[in-house]
Amino acid sequence: MSGIQWRPEVNALTTPKSYRIRYVPRDVIGYEELAAEISTTNPNYNEALVNSILHAFVGKVQEKLLDGVQVTLEDGFTFRLSFTGRLNEPTDPLPDNEDMLQVRVYASQPFVREVRQQARFERLPAAKKAPVIASAEDTRTKLNNVLNPEGVLKLTGSNLLFDENDEETGCIIEGTRSGRVMQQQFGVVSNSTVLAVPDIPAQNNPWNNEYIVSITTRYTKHGSLRTGVFGERLRSPLAVEPGNSSSNGILTSRANNPYVRVVGASISESTARIRIRVILNRQSTDLLFSLLDMKEGGQAGPTVTATADGDYTLAGFSGSVVNGLDIRVENFQGLSNLLRDDYSDSMTDILDITPGT
Repeated sequence: MSGIQWRPEVNALTTPKSYRIRYVPRDVIGYEELAAEISTTNPNYNEALVNSILHAFVGKVQEKLLDGVQVTLEDGFTFRLSFTGRLNEPTDPLPDNEDMLQVRVYASQPFVREVRQQARFERLPAAKKAPVIASAEDTRTKLNNVLNPEGVLKLTGSNLLFDENDEETGCIIEGTRSGRVMQQQFGVVSNSTVLAVPDIPAQNNPWNNEYIVSITTRYTKHGSLRTGVFGERLRSPLAVEPGNSSSNGILTSRANNPYVRVVGASISESTARIRIRVILNRQSTDLLFSLLDMKEGGQAGPTVTATADGDYTLAGFSGSVVNGLDIRVENFQGLSNLLRDDYSDSMTDILDITPGT
């Protein structure tokens, strides 16, 4: 049995200096890997059957929670709901806040006790100091993970400071298909914040709008170079002309051909800017599309479910200049894989739509 990995990590909030004990996951597994291991341990259980049962289990727990039922598995886990927020009066309605309802999962004491008794530990070397990019925001649209040529890219994190005069250190924006540019224009460069006027490299196709941002620095004059890569992909706005095969691809990564195309649009002005979001439902494997306004947590149009390649129509929302958007899903499986592997099941593109001729 492999041990539980951990490493010491400096706790900068204490004086004198102390160290936190940081758990380091050895690996991350999901339904498929768990099903394969259960099937190997229990040859009478088909791997595909185990996989389907695991999915069904999660779906059933969610269903029972929505029925207001607590699920308690003896010597295992308890699934229950809780509320956050307060009421000024007992007759007040519930707050209109999606974060009000919380889902809690608790391990039973016998389960925890057994893990503690059998645990074996493996100490890892202390991590080297390196830049950590925690968030990326376009200061013009105030949206996260957007790389806007008309805005300023704000990176926040720790250990980000670099010497702008050192040719080997700096901030790099790199396309996942092609192109790599060391950034040159900065408003702020500090340990916690970097403000950059982005110089965005061109990629092979208009729909290749996916980028990776990293910072390289050194912490002493002759120290080794240390690089931190932001864990999320940045996406730049797309100029979309419905029906024009060279400029109507969206929601794609570095692929030669777009996973989705815009084939038609009904807009009330000569141009329109809107966001389109797609979410992967892992239980049903459906793709859920909707149109969004340009504010985080703002208005959204009705959700449209896609189950395979084909044509779908998305409706706008109240006040939107986009009345409807016709899209064609051309690579359902490719988009599903992209969402699962690189986007935590949800991806959004900004579209600048012109009707074309």
